[in-house]
Amino acid sequence: MTARTTGDVLDGVDLRGRTVLVTGVTSGLGSETARALAGAGAHVVLTARDAVAADTVAARIREAHPGVEPEVFGVDLANLESIRALVVRLSARRLPVDVLINNAGVMYPPLQRTRDGFELQFGTNHLGHFALTTALLPALTAAADRSGRPARVVTLSSDAHRAHPVDLVDPNFESRAYDKFVAYGQSKAANVLMTVELQRRFGEQGVHAFAVHPGVCATGLARHMSREDMAQMRRMSEGSENALSNLKSVPAAAATSVWGGTAPELDTAGGAYLADCAVGAADGHATDLTTAGELWSLSVRLTS
Repeated sequence: MTARTTGDVLDGVDLRGRTVLVTGVTSGLGSETARALAGAGAHVVLTARDAVAADTVAARIREAHPGVEPEVFGVDLANLESIRALVVRLSARRLPVDVLINNAGVMYPPLQRTRDGFELQFGTNHLGHFALTTALLPALTAAADRSGRPARVVTLSSDAHRAHPVDLVDPNFESRAYDKFVAYGQSKAANVLMTVELQRRFGEQGVHAFAVHPGVCATGLARHMSREDMAQMRRMSEGSENALSNLKSVPAAAATSVWGGTAPELDTAGGAYLADCAVGAADGHATDLTTAGELWSLSVRLTS
């Protein structure tokens, strides 16, 4: 069966009057997600570490959809000060956020640390998005109050979360030896755990959360990978339904994020793990309520 694309998901969907903020928009899934949502009428807020590259994406959106006027903001998710500065600028705009799509990410780099000292993958993929999401909760709840329908937080995870739980004692590899595969897996497990706890804490206030496995797609996310890394990924994925040979196009890989942010049938499915434009099931270690609560508390301490 042919995978659904962003065009399939948004066929006949009218997003006029809704604001969507997307992180990591300069290429790949983020660029396609923003383009597709703008084409359906949404006001898109484009954020990226490279604001000049994000401006180029915005220009392409304007050219494809005359009358659409995306906004661009620079933010470095590996820098808590940069995230706080972005939130101040957004707050000054008094712009409700109907959908937040936490798309940005880094995969399999050598050991690096964020400006605040966190291991880069945990610090960017989880803590950066945690800090942004929690700071935007007033804008999300305001959007829900205004529209009368839940706001949504869609966070890109990965089936890689299944192999490596979050180490709550040493998430930043300060004591244990660094393993980039373990680090990536735990960051993606953290994305699911944040989704579960966000839904538990704020679902009744009109903020619904979803984690997304986009599938396997050739994008710039793999820029740190060597041939040996690819061989290791093949070994890790043996027997998986999502074999590495089953590559998706960018519009197909971005479709589940777009579906998670817009599909009305998900109004009663907050907290779910989504894959292939359907509700799936995450691994138990990434949905454990006790672990989710403990990670939330740890994340608050680390980002405060």
